[in-house]
Amino acid sequence: MKVGVSIPQLGRLAEPTAIRAAACAAEQVGYASVWVCDRLLAPAEPRSAYPANERGRLPEEMRVAMDPLGVLTLAASVTDRVRLGTGVLVAPWYPPLVLARSLATLDCISGGRLTVGLGLGWSIDEYEGVGVPMTGLGERLEETLDVFDAAWGDAAAHYKGRHVSIAESQILPKPVQRPRPPLLLAAYTAAGLDRVARRADGWHPAGLPVEAIAPMWNVVRGRAGAHGRDPDTLSLVVRANIYLTDKPRNGDRAAYYGSVEQVADDLDATRRAGAHEVVLGLLGDPTLDEMLDAYARLAESVDAIA
Repeated sequence: MKVGVSIPQLGRLAEPTAIRAAACAAEQVGYASVWVCDRLLAPAEPRSAYPANERGRLPEEMRVAMDPLGVLTLAASVTDRVRLGTGVLVAPWYPPLVLARSLATLDCISGGRLTVGLGLGWSIDEYEGVGVPMTGLGERLEETLDVFDAAWGDAAAHYKGRHVSIAESQILPKPVQRPRPPLLLAAYTAAGLDRVARRADGWHPAGLPVEAIAPMWNVVRGRAGAHGRDPDTLSLVVRANIYLTDKPRNGDRAAYYGSVEQVADDLDATRRAGAHEVVLGLLGDPTLDEMLDAYARLAESVDAIA
C-alpha cells in the first residue's frame, strides 16, 4: 500500500513557504503523493453539518483554505517525482470545460503527475456561493465527465448536454497522461458507487469507519464487472482524516482518531480492506514540523511508504 499526505493548504500553514517545504520533504522522504482538498467558505451559521467528524462541525483550520489547483501548481514546481492529487474537487462548482482546461494544464506543468479526485460536496452555503443549485448533482458530475472525455480526446471536441454545449472545436493542450489522468470519485450512495464502477479509475472515500470500506469496495468491484470492466484495473485510495492523541483513546472512537499506535492499527486495517493507497490528512492546526513528524511516525509504523 502506498502512502500519500495532505500538504499545507489550510489554517496557519496556508502560505507558500510551508507548501514548498512540505512538498519537497514529502518527495525526499519517499511519499507516493501529495494531496489537496476543496473548501470555499466558512459560514457563520452553517446550514449543513460537516460530514467528516463526530460533531458535524467544520474544523477550525478549514476557515482558511487556499485554492487547491494553485497549491498543487506550486508543489509541482518544486518536485519531480511525487504525484499530485485532488482529494477532492467539488466538481459541480466549476464550469466543466474550464475545469478540464485547468486540469490538463496542471498535468502538463507537472509532467504527467496529476491524479484527479472529484466529489459532490455537502455544503448548501458553498453551493449558493458559487450560484449552482444543490440539485441534480449526479447528473452534473456525469456531464463534467462527458466534457472531460470530449476535451481530452484525440478527435475534435464536440458535446451537447443539458448544461453545456461545445461546438466542434480544437481544445489544446491535452493532458500528458493518455487517455486522461487517473480519475477517482468520492461516492457513498448506490448510484455514486455505480458511477465509480462505470466511469472512474478508482474510488476515493473519506470519513468512513474502516469496517465499512471493504463491503463498499466489493460493491464497486462487483458493479465494475457487471459493466464489463476488469475490477482489478480500479484503485482504492482512502483518505484517512487523522486526529492524534498523546494517550490511547478508550471506548468507541472514530476511525483514525487516537494514539499513533491506534491510528497505525486503523491504517493496517485499511490495507487489509483492499486499499492501494492511503492519504494521511492530519486534523488540527499543527506547525509544519509537527505535521511532518506525525506523518513520518505514522508511515514508519505501517512500513508502507512507496
